[in-house]
Parts: sequence; structure tokens; C-alpha cells
Amino acid sequence: MENLNVYAAKLAPQQESLAPGHRACQGCAELLAVRLVAKTLGRDYIIANATGCLEIVTSSFPHSAWQVPWIHVAFENAAAVASGVEAGIKVLQRKGRYPVDRKITIIAQAGDGGTVDIGLQALSGALERGHDMVYICYDNEAYMNTGVQRSSSTPYGATTTTSPAGKADPLGQHTMKKNIVEIAAAHNIPYVATASPSYPFDLMQKVRKAADTPGPAYIHCFVPCPTGWRMAPNLAVSIGRIAVESKVFPLYEIENGEYKMTVTHKNHRPVIDYLKPQGRFRHLSEANIAEIQQQVDKSYDRLLKKVKMSQIELD
Repeated sequence: MENLNVYAAKLAPQQESLAPGHRACQGCAELLAVRLVAKTLGRDYIIANATGCLEIVTSSFPHSAWQVPWIHVAFENAAAVASGVEAGIKVLQRKGRYPVDRKITIIAQAGDGGTVDIGLQALSGALERGHDMVYICYDNEAYMNTGVQRSSSTPYGATTTTSPAGKADPLGQHTMKKNIVEIAAAHNIPYVATASPSYPFDLMQKVRKAADTPGPAYIHCFVPCPTGWRMAPNLAVSIGRIAVESKVFPLYEIENGEYKMTVTHKNHRPVIDYLKPQGRFRHLSEANIAEIQQQVDKSYDRLLKKVKMSQIELD
């Protein structure tokens, strides 16, 4: 039993740097993911946090749930501020005003709106310049903090307050979800990964790897939002697992350009198992669901081809 406890402690550190005093909605997968990230990183990290749900629920003045240096930045510039912090520490180290042997992880974090839309330019610049930092996008597939408006991460067919399904337009969201993971990988950075709090050890392992990798790293974390997705709060974790099992959100990593699946299933669930519990997809017809299934299968097959090509190159 003692050895088991030691093993568990290594996988899930007992340290906490995010206090339980926050104001997130019931069943919020984003706060679950953030807690796992915080547990993995310990205390030696600095966060640049974009405006959004995460900022609002953890930093209601005069209180803060953060027990590490945390900077609230504008909606669009989490990556820019984090890269400035990283550069500033390097300058202080050169001048002998900061210990050179102390490893401080620089974290930039934002939602999908602050990443794939308004923050994309700052993110691209930080990745291109090669700053030693980890950028984490917590993707709940809409601008949830301001009333569930669509983002370019909102999936095809979802209804939001700015892409509503109705009599005149029964579909809802007409465009496909932007593949920001591939956009990040196109910058030829050392590490890119997808993650989900529904697979906590996979998520923590990727955060640790990203933090230990010299240079920029990008993690795209899938965080179901019961409020915006119109589903029961107790379904957030299971919906995250179904997203992986149905190929909607595959878990993989790209390390120095090499693709690798980190969670696989022999038998995949149909996409309707993922769509059905969510009110935002309740309006879809059988034809719509069949089209989404086709899109998911095609996207997953493209990913598997990249994984296979990486294996061939390694061999």
C-alpha cells in the first residue's frame, strides 16, 4: 500500500497552487483542468491570464484563488505579456539580479476566443520568436463569459446566441472549427499537444513535458461547459471522454514535428453519442448528424495518416 501511495503521489502531486475559493459554475471542466495544471507545475511558475471565464471566477477583487504570481491581461495579449515576462527574467539573470539556476515556468492561458480569434496574432508572434513558455488554451467552444457567442472554435452545427438555430436557419453554426493545433504546429515549435481533464494523467504528463521542453509549447485543452453547452453539470467529465471515444477530440502530441496518439480506442463510438446529451445540438436533423459524422471521420483519418508517416520516418 505504501508503494501504491508513493506512485499515486508522483502521478497526482498533492501540492495545490489554485485555492478552492473560486466562483466557477457547477461542473466547470475548465477549472478542473486548471487545477490539474496547477498541481503539476507546483509553485515555481508565473501566469499571464487573458480576460475570460477563468479570470472572472478566480480573481474577484479583493480576493484571488491564485497562490502564485498571476497577471490579468487584456483579452488579446496573454502570449505577448508572457513572452515579455520570459524576456524580462532573462535580462535580470544576465544582470545577476535573478538566480540563474532557478527554473521558472512561464504560462500564458486563455479561452478559445482569446486564442483562436482575438489573440491569434500575439500567439503566432510568441511562437515564431521562440520564447521559452507554455501557452494553454482552455477551449469551451464559444465566448461563454459574455453570453455564449460563437467563436471560430465553435463546432459546425452548434447553436449559440450569435449563431442561433431557427426556422429561417435550422443549422446554427455554419463554419467548421478552426484547427488551431495545426496552426501552432506550423510554427515548427518543439511541442504541441491536445489534452482533456477527462484524462487527467494524460493532461498532467503533457503539461510536465511542455514545461520541461526548452522553447515554446502549446497545449489545447478541451473543457466542456455545462452552462453554454446546455447539459447537466455532472456530465462534464463523461462528455469529455465521449469526445475522445467518438473521435471528435482526439488526444495526441506533436514532438519536434513527430505525431503520436496518446489515447486510443479500438472501437469508436458514433458521434451521436457525443451530440445527444447537449442542448446546443438538439435541433440537428439526421442528415446534419450524418454530415458531422462524415466530417469527424475524415478529420480523424487525416490525423492517423500523419501519425503513420511519423512512425515511418522514425523507423
